[in-house]
Amino acid sequence: MAERMTQAQLVSALADTNGMTKAQTKAFLTSISELAVKETKKNGEFVVPGIGKLVRRETKARMGRNPATGAAIKIPAKKVVKFRVAKALKDAIVPPKAPKAAKKA
Repeated sequence: MAERMTQAQLVSALADTNGMTKAQTKAFLTSISELAVKETKKNGEFVVPGIGKLVRRETKARMGRNPATGAAIKIPAKKVVKFRVAKALKDAIVPPKAPKAAKKA
């Protein structure tokens, strides 16, 4: 499996592509992440066009099981953040399967 891109490699690639310095590019990425946190806290979501969106949602309290003992435990309600990938990006990375043709009898 190929190694994932590091932050330094991402900054370098974006700087080369956009004709910016690495310092400017790193500052830009930092400002986007700070804005994402601020907007997700404030509005419950942050959209990155063409990539997807961060969504904050609340989970309800529920009953669960301790896998080690099998005892029932109460799981409290909490807030979670999810990332929903944009359909266009998902289809570009993993093309949808073609529908199967109907079988003739």
